[in-house]
Amino acid sequence: MRVEQVEYTVAVARLGSFRRAAEELHLSQPALSEAVRRLEIELDVAILDRGRSGTSISDQGRRLLPRMLDLIEAAGELRRAAADGGGPGHVVRLGTVTAATAPLLTPAIREFHHRHELTQVEVVTAQQDRIHRELREGGFDLGLVNYLADEEPPADLESTELLRGRPVLCLHPASPLATRSAVALADLGQEPLIGMRPGYVMHRFMTRALQDPPMFSYAADGAEMGKVMVAEGLGATVLPDYSVAGDPLEVGGAITYRAIEDDETRVVLAVERRRSGPADSAARDLHRLFVERSSAYSKGTAAAT
Repeated sequence: MRVEQVEYTVAVARLGSFRRAAEELHLSQPALSEAVRRLEIELDVAILDRGRSGTSISDQGRRLLPRMLDLIEAAGELRRAAADGGGPGHVVRLGTVTAATAPLLTPAIREFHHRHELTQVEVVTAQQDRIHRELREGGFDLGLVNYLADEEPPADLESTELLRGRPVLCLHPASPLATRSAVALADLGQEPLIGMRPGYVMHRFMTRALQDPPMFSYAADGAEMGKVMVAEGLGATVLPDYSVAGDPLEVGGAITYRAIEDDETRVVLAVERRRSGPADSAARDLHRLFVERSSAYSKGTAAAT
């Protein structure tokens, strides 16, 4: 018996579907089905009831579920202890384009710290090209990168979608544009525009969206600097909605945001890592926390709307 078999079986029972569980676990459905089948043969118990309408946990499986969850938790504690075995010098290196800092990045690394008190998380702000290069060369363990929805991530990196949003205009509450419910792209010239430097997804969006090359009064390195400049009254900027909503500056009333009229663009935040090579167990845990946190955030956002 392998712990992974138990984790896979619990995931199928939780999601009620081999297909959804395979997608969440990044496995092929046949491999997942075979792992669950072998566990049931070894235990001589039909843990799952398989039917045309879906998959559910059986009565026997429900009896075993508490023990299965205990085993998964014990295995998790063992992995975390092993990850921290290197002492205070152990470091997980994360490259980020500084998107979704408040709803995703800081909560995930806070929870990670509770689990791995001796492991340091080194957060490095960088553009997408550098993050990809460092991932390939081993300089970063994980990367947080934005894409426009029609862009393809690099084939040699494993990319997991975390959040999907849309571009919005981030502006000062005192801006005349803040009196509107939505703002047209043609109206952006009414106040100084803070652009992202080339290499950031919002620079690519603005270049696509505007027929003429965008005229920026300022250029910023990432969403965090852009939001600070907006809060100081220097102008407005275009960012993914998940980088603005819930940010301390937005909650405190220093910045606000408005939808962009007649624009259906979607922006994706993904966590990426190398496909090959040994994966650090602490880095795997941080990756898992990003996925869990993004799922909870997305569900909460959907419920709010």
